[in-house]
Amino acid sequence: MILQNEYLKNTDRSTSKHRFRHRHHMHLFGPAWLTMMADMDAASTISAAEVGATFKYGLIWFMLLLIIPLFFIQEAAGRIGVVTQQGLGTVIRKHYSKSTALALTIPMVITDVITYIAEYAGIAIGLKIFGISPFISLPVVFVLHVLLITKRKYAQFEKLLLAISGVLITTFVITLIFRGIKPYSPIYVLPSTSFFFMLAVTVGAVVMPFMLFFQASAAGEKVSSAREHLGEEGETYLKRKALSLSKKETLIGAIVTEVLMVVVEMVATGIDPSDNLMSPKELSTILSSIAGPLSPYIFGIGLAAAGFLALVVVSLGSAWGFVEAANIPKDKAWIVYVLESLPAVFVPMIFSSDLINFMLNLMVVFVFVLIGPGIMVGVISSNKKIMGEYVSNKKWKAFYWGSLSFVLIFGFIALKSL
Repeated sequence: MILQNEYLKNTDRSTSKHRFRHRHHMHLFGPAWLTMMADMDAASTISAAEVGATFKYGLIWFMLLLIIPLFFIQEAAGRIGVVTQQGLGTVIRKHYSKSTALALTIPMVITDVITYIAEYAGIAIGLKIFGISPFISLPVVFVLHVLLITKRKYAQFEKLLLAISGVLITTFVITLIFRGIKPYSPIYVLPSTSFFFMLAVTVGAVVMPFMLFFQASAAGEKVSSAREHLGEEGETYLKRKALSLSKKETLIGAIVTEVLMVVVEMVATGIDPSDNLMSPKELSTILSSIAGPLSPYIFGIGLAAAGFLALVVVSLGSAWGFVEAANIPKDKAWIVYVLESLPAVFVPMIFSSDLINFMLNLMVVFVFVLIGPGIMVGVISSNKKIMGEYVSNKKWKAFYWGSLSFVLIFGFIALKSL
């Protein structure tokens, strides 16, 4: 009887431990995945479509290659958040200086104002396919977005964003099924100004500054909220589990994101590069002709989902980064978002014929804005005083700096191409 009671106690203890690990495993999931999915935003979608229209399947090889820098750069940002349980802006301000933190976040805030225009434009296009006017859809989306980020905590609306990411993936894949896979070569190399420019556009659409700030802040917040109920031993386990999960989540998310870019590139083959993809009517006509009458609606849902998911992640990454750098309470971050995004709501209501070129050039600008935050992430992740036992080793440092250099080189190539 005594042995039986002891067995039952051990069994209960083992079951409790399993439930503990499963519960915190699920709790920690989200930041890395959403960062990767937000990378496939409206601007990236249009950029990938432009690549497909211009080069058919020719840049598939390059998009898949970008999985490597995307993973290593974002992994470092997530690791900083998990270890310090603080956002990137806070870490820079505390360990370096407030002026350094502001110098790195303000350019991001400025460019993110332009990013909002691209996201609202994507949402407007997606919903206009259903006959909803931008004069109705954009103000409604703006109000819903503000209510979402001001009335709910991150952990609450994260579930909604995870569901939207599923819609995003499903719609683009279904559109490709309707389009069909064509016998085009996935490898195209032709040294020319336009070729190198599109390579740089593709790179700029992969790693964006707001992604570093969002993943670090969101990961830090989730670990911090979970550790409140744990002892020292549980906290050590939680941190190691969070680091392991963040790394796997970032890798899977990087692969899925780049595969989605490839999917959109494949969908856009057969489109005349001179066609205006920013015109809902023209985009609908094009997709109907090459992928069937239902494809515009499915693609429209995906484009709107991509834009909305990115709106939330971009706004939080940008606002969190700024208030952390300025040492402003985090609950005031929504004010930064409203001031940033309100002007952007009205721009897409009157579409410009040059909006595609505007988006493509924006992707190149992101490469240069990434320089400061990218360097700081590499420095912080290699700083033993900050990272402790989780500091980057020599091999990881080599991959990180190689990845960042790869991204920046294409920015300078694009500048020369311009």
